[in-house]
Amino acid sequence: MKVRVAVNGYGTIGKRVADAVRLQPDMELIGVSKTSPNYEAWSAVKKGIKLYVPESEAERFKQAGIPIAGTLEELFKQVDVIVDATPNGVGAEYKPKYVELKKKAIFQGGEKAEVAEVSFSALCNYDEALNKNYVRVVSCNTTGMLRILCTINSKVAPIVKARGVVIRRAADPKEVKRGPINSIVLDSVNVPSHHAKDVQTVFKGLDIITTAVVVPTTLMHVHSMNITLSNNVKREQVIDALKNTPRIVTVQSKKSGITSTAEAIEFVRDLGRYRNDVPEVLVFEDSVYVNGNELFLTYAVHQESIVVPENIDAIRAVMGLASAEESIKITNATLQIMKGSLIE
Repeated sequence: MKVRVAVNGYGTIGKRVADAVRLQPDMELIGVSKTSPNYEAWSAVKKGIKLYVPESEAERFKQAGIPIAGTLEELFKQVDVIVDATPNGVGAEYKPKYVELKKKAIFQGGEKAEVAEVSFSALCNYDEALNKNYVRVVSCNTTGMLRILCTINSKVAPIVKARGVVIRRAADPKEVKRGPINSIVLDSVNVPSHHAKDVQTVFKGLDIITTAVVVPTTLMHVHSMNITLSNNVKREQVIDALKNTPRIVTVQSKKSGITSTAEAIEFVRDLGRYRNDVPEVLVFEDSVYVNGNELFLTYAVHQESIVVPENIDAIRAVMGLASAEESIKITNATLQIMKGSLIE
């Protein structure tokens, strides 16, 4: 039987996870939840997805003319696992209900690590999440870092330390009430930024320090990383490892003309990619530089979609459906995720 899945929260991440679940051969999307009768609720209904709401909000949806299938608790009782895609901090408020109903749950990176038994990145620690009840998929920036760091550590050379600068987008494209205008804002006055601490919840013991700034763009994040390795390596080794790892793609800026996040998004838009998503980490190949045992590279992270495949793999892990290799293969195929070079 297919695993029955609910998505609690139908916003930027939730709607993408819901669509991804519908593409999986071993999963069934039972329904999604919304608390506000807005255009996203309408889009779920228009796509034939059953919509569930808090009992206290049912009348508002009725007045808006949006048909609902039932209440949140009715949705939760029907499923095997709940993907919690609610706003930051709200997932922790829902956890007691999941515990009460004895339902497995996948949380997002906006929750504190303590909400789950394990923080999760499919390429790094899939096996740690096998048959767990509560798993937290780390944030978009942390997911991007971990894909790079775990690949370098396992396929190139053990990492001694990592230092990174995170250049964060200010808001998602749909958000009209956020974002600094004509300004570069310190994401945190503290060093390291929370990104390093989050990486360490998965890559335990790693010596990593990060800083972060917020810039007035909505498209993608960019990371500039300096990684010290245990021994000298060659640039070609690094590029080969990155190209041969799923969920990472490289692009040669001089060859393609892609030197910015805007051009990267425009390229995938021209390809007709669903929602213009880039669930892969996009490494600017020209930025890869090696000096003995020091590695420098720059890559882009699409905040709206990068954690979607990880959520799908987390579902399989907690349900014990497949090995890491099997799950990643299925997810990549169903979501048409690329590896290798973006343009070749």
